[in-house]
Amino acid sequence: MSKNILVTSALPYANGSIHLGHVLEAVQTDIWVRFQKLVGNNCYFFCADDTHGTPIMIAAKKAGKTPETMIEEVQKEHYKDLTSFGVSYDNYYTTNSEENKKFSESIYLTLKKKGHIVARNIEQSYCEHDKMFLPDRFIKGTCPKCGAKDQYGDSCEVCGTSYSPKDLKDSYCSICGTTPVLKESKHLFFKLQDFQTQLQTWIEGESRLNEGAQKKLKEWFTSGLQEWDISRDGPYFGFAIPEEENKYFYVWLDAPIGYMASSMNFLKDEKKFNEIWKEGKGEIVHFIGKDILYFHGLFWPAMLMGADYQTPSQLNVHGFLTVNGEKMSKSRGTFINASTFAKYLDVEHFRFYLACRLGSGMEDVDISFDDFVSRVNSDLIGNLVNLVSRVSTSILDKMDRKLGSLSEEGKSLVSELLSREPEIREAYESRNYSKVMREITGLGDKVNKYVNDYAPWNLIKTDVEKAREVVTTSLNCAKILFTYLGPVTPKIVNSVAQLFQVESLSFLNLKETLENQVLGPYQMLSKRVEEKNISLMIEETKEAFQKANPEKSKSEPGKTTASEPSATTVSEDGFITIDELSKVELRVGQILEAGPVEGADKLLFVKVNLGEKGIKNVFAGIKVSYTAEELVGKKVVVVANLKPRQMKFGLSEAMLLASGKEKTLSLFVPDRDANPGDLLK
Repeated sequence: MSKNILVTSALPYANGSIHLGHVLEAVQTDIWVRFQKLVGNNCYFFCADDTHGTPIMIAAKKAGKTPETMIEEVQKEHYKDLTSFGVSYDNYYTTNSEENKKFSESIYLTLKKKGHIVARNIEQSYCEHDKMFLPDRFIKGTCPKCGAKDQYGDSCEVCGTSYSPKDLKDSYCSICGTTPVLKESKHLFFKLQDFQTQLQTWIEGESRLNEGAQKKLKEWFTSGLQEWDISRDGPYFGFAIPEEENKYFYVWLDAPIGYMASSMNFLKDEKKFNEIWKEGKGEIVHFIGKDILYFHGLFWPAMLMGADYQTPSQLNVHGFLTVNGEKMSKSRGTFINASTFAKYLDVEHFRFYLACRLGSGMEDVDISFDDFVSRVNSDLIGNLVNLVSRVSTSILDKMDRKLGSLSEEGKSLVSELLSREPEIREAYESRNYSKVMREITGLGDKVNKYVNDYAPWNLIKTDVEKAREVVTTSLNCAKILFTYLGPVTPKIVNSVAQLFQVESLSFLNLKETLENQVLGPYQMLSKRVEEKNISLMIEETKEAFQKANPEKSKSEPGKTTASEPSATTVSEDGFITIDELSKVELRVGQILEAGPVEGADKLLFVKVNLGEKGIKNVFAGIKVSYTAEELVGKKVVVVANLKPRQMKFGLSEAMLLASGKEKTLSLFVPDRDANPGDLLK
């Protein structure tokens, strides 16, 4: 039976453009939703812009607009950018809506009636010039620990210390520069501690959270859960709190309720809405980043519990997006907006590459544009797209574009591909997309070998029907592979479906074969990545930053450009810093395959499993000390974030660590039991 599933991704805040970090989550969610629909489940995908709070109010004022006008413009931009990456929402809404206001007030009043809301006075920083209480991020000053100037009111970006705005030295309002004063005000608090036992049980629910997220949430219970301030004083852009004067809901109260508002706006039926949110006749699944786990893993489910709504069935938590092992940087041109990427590169290529990098855990997702080019051109274009194009263009024209019947050999190869369906389904379901990509490309290698062995472009000269048989088998295999790929590259897969003259490729028609039928005309599915476009994209990003921040864009000693990545260098005294050491990512790898390299006396070709980091190819100069046979199954230490190097034998993506002289090399191996992908510390 099909399942009813309501899926959301985190709400982008309405004070900035969509960047690749946002795209990561949107694509991760979209792939999962598309998979659910392709296996026949009834799955909704809802999202919205997060539109309330002081930053929105201040940004609108600076732009000379009303907050309502600004958030409406931003919402349209966000929707355009996200959908340009193939993200298909059933509804993309706004938190500044009547539905959200109604639900926020109702939930609050229910919590208040049940005794879960308490009021008390607190002391806050107040700007007498702007006549408003200041959020921590709108207060700046000198760090009380390291003395760094112009630091925010909650933490220092230089030394990392967290503190109260009251501890900040020489503090000033970041809006007008006036020194704030301390002033008392009544605030409302949600008694989170009332739900401690229920939350502990909820967190431990089967398949609700991955292990890392569950462990992180449990840390908050050690010292006991604390009351949560849910009110803000006016002026404030948001919803007024019922039965209070000049008090507004803190943005984090009404933001997640926006999931409910977007649902109701789409369903427009209270009965259907209640079936999911009240009666539990469906699953509620959230995709979020690890930076907002606290809100979604504690406050949000507690609010739902207290207001008699269903809590989420799954909370899928991912890590941050990094570039070349570092945070995205505007000055280096790696903090790339979605619109800039779409201007220069194929968004389906990025979807494919993200899928290759995404596992089910909370680890950060690191991208390298060198690796992006290599993987897309090799695995997507060279392997999968090329499989279709090489047997469905001119060679098929010579057969009047008509397929034949599957031979016994063809049926056997098709059966082998179909046998991987359960494992691929499970990997999609658990969001282990990198495993899906390994399965698909591995199967693609087998089919391409079949095509190469028969070489139908030569065979057609002597035996047209045998060539037709090979083409028929190849394209039936391609149908299966592109069905498996459907959630990741929907545009390419739709083009393949048109070629095969079928309405769509889904898991529901996976086993239907293409035999004795005429195919449509071939249209180019996708082109290789051109590296010059990456350079242009990075350069445009850097120029935009320099234009907006002329004072920060001047060359600084020791700074490197995007095309000249920083290296771990040894100082004159022979030492490196801990920060430099941390740039080298050492992981446990398990060797899956090993073999000789034709034309190389010292090299062995090795495939090494790095867990969620995937399987990497390595050309290692260890042939004089190890045979290929004794390497298979061995666990070794691998430099996992080494820049891929194109050798004449192929692409080497990592490095094995060894010691000793050339003929007595000894590979580094873990002393005790370790799993592939484990990070050495």
